[in-house]
Amino acid sequence: MKTLYHGRGHATGGRTGHAETSDGRLKVDLSTPKELGGDGGQGTNPEQLFAIGYSACFLGALKFVANQAKVKIPEDAKVNAEIGIGPRDDGTGFGITAHLTVTIPGMDRAQAEDLVRKAEIVCPYAHATRGNIDSRFAVA
Repeated sequence: MKTLYHGRGHATGGRTGHAETSDGRLKVDLSTPKELGGDGGQGTNPEQLFAIGYSACFLGALKFVANQAKVKIPEDAKVNAEIGIGPRDDGTGFGITAHLTVTIPGMDRAQAEDLVRKAEIVCPYAHATRGNIDSRFAVA
């Protein structure tokens, strides 16, 4: 694979620390949710960061495949991502789930579902997680 771009960032303190990108464009405090034994503080967490990254990436892939098909995706199209975390069934650590729901106002459901299937192939997040986690894609 020919890499075209590298996103760079770092974190300190783990789930109760701080993270930022190397260019300083994104700086966030991190807190562990109460459901994971944390204090539920004001910071974000890796699952929320993954949710917004995955949803943005998937919407980009959706626009890409729609453009190839000469279909316009409206500006108010949205991808909601729900990222879950919990102990793996094998008892050796933790795993995640990813459930994405795509909303494309004004588009026929069958056409939207076809574009979502095609975007699943194009999206690098979907590709990276395929077969590794419980991933589900739906049209609202």
